[in-house]
Amino acid sequence: MLSKLVAEFGELSASQKALLVAAGVGGVALLSAGGFLVKRHIDNTPPKQWRKAGELTELYIYPVKSCAPIVLQRADCADLGPQRNLLRDRTFMVTNADGKFVTARMKPKMVLVQPRFDERFETMYLTAPGMPELRIEVGALGAADSTRSTVWGETVPTVDCGSEAARWFSRYLLDKEDGYRLRYYPLKYTSRRRHGGDTGSLQDETSYMLFNEASVTDLNRRLENKVTALQFRPNFVVRGPEPYGEDRWRWVRIGDAVFRYEMPCLRCIFTTIDPASGVAHPDKEPLRTLKQYRQLPSYGESPAFGIHLGLRRAER
Repeated sequence: MLSKLVAEFGELSASQKALLVAAGVGGVALLSAGGFLVKRHIDNTPPKQWRKAGELTELYIYPVKSCAPIVLQRADCADLGPQRNLLRDRTFMVTNADGKFVTARMKPKMVLVQPRFDERFETMYLTAPGMPELRIEVGALGAADSTRSTVWGETVPTVDCGSEAARWFSRYLLDKEDGYRLRYYPLKYTSRRRHGGDTGSLQDETSYMLFNEASVTDLNRRLENKVTALQFRPNFVVRGPEPYGEDRWRWVRIGDAVFRYEMPCLRCIFTTIDPASGVAHPDKEPLRTLKQYRQLPSYGESPAFGIHLGLRRAER
């Protein structure tokens, strides 16, 4: 569990809530050792030496893609992302009638849909402005008939969450009785090919995204309207590294859980949606400012902010 507090200097007091993050300092120079198999082995071998880089201050799971997160103090690390029993990261998504995914890029007020789970993390409840509470027994969905949905051009197995959930989202997002469905990804492993086994269930890129508080502080110095880390929808928020220090990390350790850097998180119009109001910024901020100084030559026009990770070793 991520609640186990371990540093390179031994165990921390269990009364401390922050977790330590470590950035790998070994192994990168060995990538020229020769041979594809050797390179692949080295790429997936965690370093033996670590340095203290900071503390984990916030932990988020987004059970419904494009909707609000649940804030946790601890979570399990699985290949599909952080989880607590049936609360798993981005295993639900809204689709149209044909099964194509719908996000807040199209319907910004999706970010105001607030999920919560019962204390056993088996039942999900959804609320939204002007809507009654919707209850979904997540455990029962495994017995539902399977269907196929599409996320970022990839077909994934899903189960439909039923007519009540469909009406709820259609009324909230379309002001109609039908048109949208809520679907659930039932597998414990990824069926997608992007980034191999690190793609997760219904995530955009990988199953973990890490964000540095100092980076958003630096961004806010350039903005008139300040933003928070939540505007960038991370799983992990860390405190301690200098701004953009995460760009140079190749390995990250939180407790005993070890993650490998996969790619920078490339930002899109989603970052302009205020998570508190569900309204997009009229001047496309902070995306416009990020494009002025965070574009990477090899990644085109989309600015990089945060890093995508893949799990390499769960906590022992």
